[in-house]
Amino acid sequence: MTYSGEVKVGGPADVHELKDLMITKIAVGPMDNNAYLLRCRATDEQLLIDAADQAETLLGMIGDDGIASVVTTHRHGDHWGALAEVVAATGARTYAGREDAPGIPVPTDVLVDDGDVIRVGRVELTARHLVGHTPGSIALVYDDPHGHPHVFTGDCLFPGGVGNTRKDPKAFASLIHDVETKLFDVLPDETWVYPGHGNDTTLGAERPHLPEWHARGW
Repeated sequence: MTYSGEVKVGGPADVHELKDLMITKIAVGPMDNNAYLLRCRATDEQLLIDAADQAETLLGMIGDDGIASVVTTHRHGDHWGALAEVVAATGARTYAGREDAPGIPVPTDVLVDDGDVIRVGRVELTARHLVGHTPGSIALVYDDPHGHPHVFTGDCLFPGGVGNTRKDPKAFASLIHDVETKLFDVLPDETWVYPGHGNDTTLGAERPHLPEWHARGW
């Protein structure tokens, strides 16, 4: 079946099958958080992005093969609610942005800075530090050698705008700057965007609206 990226809490996961990587998206918890399981097709190693909630559901998706690592995109509690249970069950290494790690009540094994590479099997993900929604939010970019890029944006970019900056003009200015310079300016329109909540989008679908976002200030 064709991947749509449309998932609901309590419903089935959706799987995006790429040549080197399988991406499984599921929605969990009262805030409809997205969690993403990445599986290297060459090695079967797995990585989880945001152990947000419902540990039993996440562990069921992970399966008997376990995960090598789990990346938390930022420090807000709805994105790490199941982290302690998932780590306890799998022994996974934990990754988080350097500035947000102190706000996550599960020890971070690897502090992530802008440009760092996180590997899942033979697949490489490049971290981009996006400041504004939180001080240490990170997005993960997979530059598929067989197609267009894919980016996991946490709460920094959604269909229709950047993440919540709580009406703080400086935070908004920082986030829109980072999203533009580190994502829109360097990645093509075909880039697939996997956000922390809700449906997926592409950079091309959002790019024409950047002036509107600047004008409204959120």
